[in-house]
Amino acid sequence: MSLPSDRPIFLERAAYRRRRLQDAARLLPIVTILAMLLPIWLLPVLLSGAAGMVIVFSIWLVVIVISAALHVRLGRAAREAAADEL
Repeated sequence: MSLPSDRPIFLERAAYRRRRLQDAARLLPIVTILAMLLPIWLLPVLLSGAAGMVIVFSIWLVVIVISAALHVRLGRAAREAAADEL
């Protein structure tokens, strides 16, 4: 049986949110690949022309916006964590 440690069992709210944001950033490439390939596999006729290019670039644009938002939030969380340590 292990002895109880002095560390708290639960993470503070800011650390928990920062870790979830990091998880989201790690999953974004996988979700992006699925979002790009699923329409091509399921509806190849729809995506064979100009409409397909619009859909693909729309997905690409959404991924860029989500990535930028995650970057901003992670940067803010890192600055807050650094300020809390001081």
